Amino acid sequence: MDKNPQAAATFYRLVHSFVSGADLTTSGVQFYSVSPDEAYDLSLVSERVYGRRDEYLAVLASAGLDSFNQPIPEGQLALPTDAMLMQLKRQAGYESIAEFREDGAPTWLSR
Repeated sequence: MDKNPQAAATFYRLVHSFVSGADLTTSGVQFYSVSPDEAYDLSLVSERVYGRRDEYLAVLASAGLDSFNQPIPEGQLALPTDAMLMQLKRQAGYESIAEFREDGAPTWLSR
């Protein structure tokens, strides 16, 4: 169990809000073209965008989906860059990468 049970929900809202109004000139945003093989695999999009499968919640929020069993719409998807993703994680107190979590909290919170 997370020490902060609201961290993931806060992170979702921050990501969704950040990318909702994004366009090509928005700093900290990258665009990714979702293909048919990725429609039901958020972790595959995460792997292709960030180089790791851990960021599936960011993909879910960026796509505006309510659950993991909804398909990601094909086409351009606005996502935070890796640097912006880290800023949003810190703002929410959320960490998706297991190596950076200990006892239900991000390890960087104690620094």
